[in-house]
Amino acid sequence: MCPRRFQLLLLGIFTVLFMDEGDRVLTSKRIRVCYHCDHFDGYKCLTHLKRCWKFNLMAYNRTCTTDHYYYSDRITGRHLYRYSKLSCSPCEEGMVQEFHDLVRETFCCNHADLCNNGNINMDTTLKFGKEVDKMT
Repeated sequence: MCPRRFQLLLLGIFTVLFMDEGDRVLTSKRIRVCYHCDHFDGYKCLTHLKRCWKFNLMAYNRTCTTDHYYYSDRITGRHLYRYSKLSCSPCEEGMVQEFHDLVRETFCCNHADLCNNGNINMDTTLKFGKEVDKMT
C-alpha cells in the first residue's frame, strides 16, 4: 500500500471516529469527555481543572467517575464532607473505608459528556446565584 493511500485511510478513520453526530443520528458518541481534578473542594478545583477523554465502546468503561471523600466523626457518628476527586478512570459505585476515619463514596455517570461535576454533591451548600451544573 503506498503512503498516500495509507494517509487517506487514516484520515477517513479519524473523520468517522471524531465527527460530531449531534441529533441527526441515533448512535451514541464514541468518545466520552470528563472533568479531571485531583482536589475539588465543593465549589472549585484547587488543582488545575482539566478535561480527560476515553473511548466510549465497552460497557464497563463508559462512565465518568466522581469520588467524594468524607471524614468519619466517631463522636457524632456522622460523615463530614472533605473533598472530591473527578476522573476518567473506570468506575465501580459504592462506599469504601480507605482508612480508619476516611471514607470514599464513588459515583458513576454516563448520561452526558462532562457529567462528573463535583457541584452535584448535596453535602456542600451552594452559593446563592450559582448554577448546580456549571463548573465555574
